[in-house]
Amino acid sequence: MLRCCRAGAAIAARCAAGSPRGLAMAKSKFEYVRDFEADDTVLPNCWIVVRLDGRNFHRFSEQHEFKKPNDDRALHLMTKCAQTVMQELEDIAIAYGQSDEYSFVFKKKSRWFKRRASKFMTHVVSQFSSSYVFYWKDYFKDQQLLYPPGFDGRIVLYPSNQNLKDYLSWRQADCHINNLYNTVFWMLVQRSGLTPVQAQERLRGTLAGDKNEILFSEFNINYNNEPLMYRKGTVLIWQKVNEVITKKIKLPKEEEEKEVEVTRTKTKVVPLHCDIIGDQFWEEYPEILAEDS
Repeated sequence: MLRCCRAGAAIAARCAAGSPRGLAMAKSKFEYVRDFEADDTVLPNCWIVVRLDGRNFHRFSEQHEFKKPNDDRALHLMTKCAQTVMQELEDIAIAYGQSDEYSFVFKKKSRWFKRRASKFMTHVVSQFSSSYVFYWKDYFKDQQLLYPPGFDGRIVLYPSNQNLKDYLSWRQADCHINNLYNTVFWMLVQRSGLTPVQAQERLRGTLAGDKNEILFSEFNINYNNEPLMYRKGTVLIWQKVNEVITKKIKLPKEEEEKEVEVTRTKTKVVPLHCDIIGDQFWEEYPEILAEDS
């Protein structure tokens, strides 16, 4: 073993010195294949958004008996996975999720993995997917995971703060449109006894006001009273929170340790269910778009 270590050290020394023999051993004739790799470095000074979506999640939700129109277990699991991604990749400034999708916004000045698009996308999707399987049992205690879920991803660059705000507004508006439709649709199926095809026909061509009227007049549901998580989706931001922990310390002139409560400040990923289309959110959390964040 000692002889092998010494031989390895000698080879490393020759390579470092640039000797012909060391150079030959450091490279091989096959390394030319690296020239086929595409340069996927994204533009500087742009917000990097990685959005992932569930693949064939309509089928996945049916086979795993998700509650309709919204399953709290599934929504909370998605948020847990997104929190895990943010905690692993601290360059994410904000994330937004609804249904089976989540968008992760990396800082404009992020130098993470030299701003390679493939690294951003693959790390986010793989971390999220593995977390979904890992934490499944914590949220679906009585439902066995029948097969692993799939997620796909895409990456988009936004050069200005307004572009980014408009993107997040678009996703939240999409959340509202889809949830309103799904709420009415499943009320017609579950409580009025319509088939899915009949419910689709009933809602064909209706506007938001029409859907709200059906909910109120036929099911006594005021859509504005539905949980914010359903109507607004989930926003994840970094916040400093105070945590109270119990520590054992030994006081002067005391022989035995005593338990004392200590308050410490920690930065955590916090979920919010609020409007991000208006200005109030961005005025309350200006650090998200700060240039030096």
